[in-house]
Amino acid sequence: MQITGTGQLLELSRKLKGAGGPRLKANFARRIRRAGEPLKNDMQQTIRNLPINAEPRKAGKRGGPSPTTRPLRATVAEAVRLSVRTGGSPGARVWVDRSALPSDLKFMPEGMNKPNGRIRHPVFGNKKRWVNQWTTPLWWDKVVRSHTPRMQAEVARVVDDARRQIT
Repeated sequence: MQITGTGQLLELSRKLKGAGGPRLKANFARRIRRAGEPLKNDMQQTIRNLPINAEPRKAGKRGGPSPTTRPLRATVAEAVRLSVRTGGSPGARVWVDRSALPSDLKFMPEGMNKPNGRIRHPVFGNKKRWVNQWTTPLWWDKVVRSHTPRMQAEVARVVDDARRQIT
C-alpha cells in the first residue's frame, strides 16, 4: 500500500472516530509520532553539525568576540518540532517553530536551507555592514528524502494495523 495523498488518511480518520474510539485513535497517533521521531532527531543533529563557513576577513579589518553567547545551530535545532494530527487533516509534520526562536533568528532556518547555501546577514545587527556565510545547500530536503522510504513503510504498516482493528 502506498499513501498517495491525504484522502486515505482522512477516510481512515473518519472510521477511527466511528469504530475504534479514543483508544484506537490515540494508539494511531502515538505510532505515527514514533515513526516521525527519528526524522526529527536526525534533523536536529544535522542542524547542530551543519558547517557554516565565513568569508575571510579583509586586511586591516577589526574583529572580536561575538556580542552574543547564544549558539546559532543549537538554538535553531531546539526549535524543530514534530506534530501529529488525527482530525480533519491527518498526518505528521516536522517543522521549525519560529515562536521558539529569538526575534533576530526568525528567518534563519529558511536562510540556512537556500539552494545556493548562502546566508547573508548584517554584522552583529549593523545594517550598514553585511557579510556572506556559506552552508550545505538544501540540507533540510536531503534529510527528509533520506527518511521518506522508511516513513512511508512505517505509516503504511500503522494504517494497515488500524484498518485490521476497524474491520
